[in-house]
Amino acid sequence: MKKSELRKLIAEYKKTELKSKKSKYKKLQVKLDQIGHRYYHETGRMLKSDLEDIT
Repeated sequence: MKKSELRKLIAEYKKTELKSKKSKYKKLQVKLDQIGHRYYHETGRMLKSDLEDIT
């Protein structure tokens, strides 16, 4: 996966996370889990821990 694709994946995760905080739909949580799994599969690192390191 290219760096640009990883950035898009992170951006999509952040956007979905904001939506998830505003509403309690189970579908959004499933989507967050799928994005996190895909990120882990591609990089071998957890997305949440990488986001905490950035901020």
